[in-house]
Amino acid sequence: MDISQVAKQSGVAASRLRYYEEKGLIRAIGRDGLKRVFSPGILERLALIALGQSAGFSLDEIAGMLGRDGNPEIDKARLVEKADELDGRIKRLCAMRDGLRHAAQCSAPSYLECPKFQRLMQHAAKADKKQRQSGAARQNKPPR
Repeated sequence: MDISQVAKQSGVAASRLRYYEEKGLIRAIGRDGLKRVFSPGILERLALIALGQSAGFSLDEIAGMLGRDGNPEIDKARLVEKADELDGRIKRLCAMRDGLRHAAQCSAPSYLECPKFQRLMQHAAKADKKQRQSGAARQNKPPR
């Protein structure tokens, strides 16, 4: 399939396909004139990339899991780690949802006078600080 066919069938823009190729996530098997040509297995590979991204993996992490020969080399411990991260995110989002619903119905004269809203703001500030620190730590971490 040429790049326009892959883009049409997958819903992934041709520019993104070229970027994925540059990052080593996919590989063209040749060219038809100026157009890149991909094997039919490209659609499955793109689905794996989409799954990885929806789970919160970076493109670099995904590239490390896809393997050069087309067979995924997925570290099961990393999957468990990512699942645990998602559990934490779900817990935080549920708390945020509940806090927002409370704030929408709170009888306090001002949101800033509502103790539950105050706790929600403090929790959000702590989570933001932790996320920024975690992001800085990941940038200094050697690649896997």
